[in-house]
Amino acid sequence: MSYQVLARKWRPRTFASLVGQEHVVRALTHALTAQRLHHAYLFTGTRGVGKTTLARILAKALNCETGITATPCGNCSSCREIDSGRFVDLLEVDAATNTKVDEMRQLLENAVYAPTRGRFKVYVIDEVHMLSNSAFNAMLKTLEEPPEHVKFILATTDPQKIPVTVLSRCLQFNLKQMTQPLIAGHLRHILEVEAISAETGALQLLARSAAGSMRDALSLLDQAIAHGAGQVEEAQVREMLGSVDLDQLFSILDALLAGDPAALLQVADEMAARSLSFDAALQEMASLFTRLQIAQLAPQAIADDMPERARILEIATALDPEFVQLAYQIAVHGRQELPLAPDEQAGFIMTLLRLYAFRPVSEDESGGRRAAGAQVRPAATPAGRAEAETARPAEPRALPSAGQPAQATAAAAQSRVDPAEPIRDWHAILAALRVGGMARELGQHCELRDLSGGRIVLRLSPRHRHLLIKPAQDKLQQSLVEHFGRPLQLAIELEEVAGDTPAAVAQRDRRERMDRAVASVEQDGFVREVIEMFDATLIESSIKPV
Repeated sequence: MSYQVLARKWRPRTFASLVGQEHVVRALTHALTAQRLHHAYLFTGTRGVGKTTLARILAKALNCETGITATPCGNCSSCREIDSGRFVDLLEVDAATNTKVDEMRQLLENAVYAPTRGRFKVYVIDEVHMLSNSAFNAMLKTLEEPPEHVKFILATTDPQKIPVTVLSRCLQFNLKQMTQPLIAGHLRHILEVEAISAETGALQLLARSAAGSMRDALSLLDQAIAHGAGQVEEAQVREMLGSVDLDQLFSILDALLAGDPAALLQVADEMAARSLSFDAALQEMASLFTRLQIAQLAPQAIADDMPERARILEIATALDPEFVQLAYQIAVHGRQELPLAPDEQAGFIMTLLRLYAFRPVSEDESGGRRAAGAQVRPAATPAGRAEAETARPAEPRALPSAGQPAQATAAAAQSRVDPAEPIRDWHAILAALRVGGMARELGQHCELRDLSGGRIVLRLSPRHRHLLIKPAQDKLQQSLVEHFGRPLQLAIELEEVAGDTPAAVAQRDRRERMDRAVASVEQDGFVREVIEMFDATLIESSIKPV
């Protein structure tokens, strides 16, 4: 006996066995039970989600010899012939090969004749959006007022190409893409019935590669069974799909945490040796960073049966949420830039090195760099850059305000402040805090309103309310507690600031330095001579203050 592929063998034959389209099944079931039958149905959705399957089940429900029912028997001659594709009153038309108006007219001329065997003559027109405008116009009248024994079932993957005059004559049902857990669960059920062993990770890979299509998933499952000689193992499925091993992605994260760029390059070389897709690798990496962020902010959402759950939770505690957000953007943008790179491997390597350049740096590593005399920033992350900028004593935002005692500057430079020291200059306090990222950005846009007892109150302009996120507040409060050496409760009020915030001071300083640079260039004798001689214009944006 010849082998029947899984996609055909496991095609649903009843509404109850259809997976993932409960909203459509519910509507059709109620309509069939109440005998409220429309003359034209339109099923839309991507490939492999059940459009043709629903059409055949609906045809059985309409022509079952037990009567019009939502649960066709499947045993009568009409049901068996529809399942085998031999029912004379079920006409399945491929609109892609019958696009002309003459073919549509010939089809509709036969609609006036009564059905030969069944109760209804059912026309299933697949990929109906491929019909020409003339063909659509030819079927409008029949589609609106067909004979009582005719039912139309249209299916398409692109409903936008169907004229509104046709859409208005049909009941439209939008079939959803299958979710990955739903596909993986259905594949597991099939393999249990087929008595084939499978690993959970392999089924998840197949479900992810199917991209919402159950038919694609079953075709990939057939291929995986053949590739694994009757077994579905994760390693073999990865090899078949050319997917990146999660161990390689975890190796990338371990190398980032360890500060080992050579290990990153080794992972890229191993992937190139296996001819793996770097585009797919960056896609998997972005997916992994998404799971890491979920593990950090909503750990209860991580499924207990996820194979890599323990390792994800472990890495999630070692990375800052801000860096995970940045790393996700780096992976996504790196994937977009692959076509522009000299080659895909070079683009992938640069993405890994970009992650390395912006990784969080520990205190020991930062201190070791300064001790070695290397001319690098103390930290490569945006948080580190902000910290390095605000920690410079020469910057105006690190200085006390006018009228502030000079001792405030020395006190702000200490890592821990005497609780009795009456420091009220927020610029000096913020400059001494060991905090970066969104927490420092939040502090730079605030002004100090009150600091008394165990409470510190800051004021933030409402136009910067987007900075007011809980992780940033928590980190800022923790840094203030460590700075003052006593418990402090942080409160931030949304009001217009009265004075200059550290961010405003820094912006004014940059503007003043830019004005001085422009004035210096304009006063240069050579520049003035060139401007007068050639009637030139000075492009201020090209000037960089030093």
